[in-house]
Amino acid sequence: MGMLKSLLRRPFFIRLFNWEYWPFAAVYYPVFPVWVILCLRARAVYFFNASNPGIENGGLLNESKKDIHAILPDDLYPRTKHFHLNSDPEIILSELKANGFAYPLFGKPDVGGRGRGVKKMMNERDLENYIKNVTLDFHIQEMVPWTEEVGIFYYRLPGKKKGRITGIVKKEFLTVTGNGTESIYSLLIKDKRGAVYAEKLKSSLGEENFRILPAGEKKIVSPYGNHARGSKFVDITSQSDSQLEETFDRIASRIPGFYFGRLDVCYRDWESLKEGRDFQIIEVNGAGAEPTHMYDPAHSIFFAWKEIVRHWWIMATVSIHNHREGCAYLTIAEGRAVFRRYSDLNIKIDRIPS
Repeated sequence: MGMLKSLLRRPFFIRLFNWEYWPFAAVYYPVFPVWVILCLRARAVYFFNASNPGIENGGLLNESKKDIHAILPDDLYPRTKHFHLNSDPEIILSELKANGFAYPLFGKPDVGGRGRGVKKMMNERDLENYIKNVTLDFHIQEMVPWTEEVGIFYYRLPGKKKGRITGIVKKEFLTVTGNGTESIYSLLIKDKRGAVYAEKLKSSLGEENFRILPAGEKKIVSPYGNHARGSKFVDITSQSDSQLEETFDRIASRIPGFYFGRLDVCYRDWESLKEGRDFQIIEVNGAGAEPTHMYDPAHSIFFAWKEIVRHWWIMATVSIHNHREGCAYLTIAEGRAVFRRYSDLNIKIDRIPS
């Protein structure tokens, strides 16, 4: 029995028996026939761009974060500076200093997803290394002063003042707790979630791998609110209420051409967020947004399929409404070009050290 338990704690078997770690294709392909039905319903193959007319391709693929920031009111997101690939590091450093940016900072590629290419930088050396290794246009963003983070899935039908919150996910960063005798790496590989990400984190942790934490001390080993980088996603959709929906109606109405997607938000405390204060949006995800509350380990793959289909159906409904209001769908040629560009960008994003 002990040998079996030990075997089941290996990363391969943890991934195998916990669907949240399955590859994208294994999760989505079984429900792909529904997408075909939605194409027939919309009478277009590439209808998704109409879900958010204010965002390139509706936010399904290749959308520029710089362009999204351009339509966001400044008070809704952290201070950010955008730079072109191969920009002079000295000029970047000077501009950040002149504008009072303080470490830690986050570097993010202009196009991306699932936390790929995102890097937390603690000093100038980290920043210079990021600039040296980034393979796309990028931006540098100040760290938000609040540690609580949620993803709120929201939609509103065109012409309506009120929308709906359809999912809320709370993000818990991958953390280990010291016992006074074992290294951070040892603690990681003994943790069910940590074991899955230990090898990926080994290079980024560097000397921290060998540090022994005092008993009871907690250490965040992956400060990124992304499931692919270790965060645990907890479904707190039940905490939604009319006050929160009214707040996000006000927020969403300030984002031109945004009707469907997930807003990833850092905030001070829940009551402040419900009142619409002490928060900042760190990501706007459109048509390509996943209902990430489905990744709660308490949920089955059947729950996930239900949520995927439900949100695809909502996206198609919003797209059809916007199309009737004059938003043109992508043509076949335009849609194919979007996916070709996505393939090219994926290669570049995956080359960015994280």
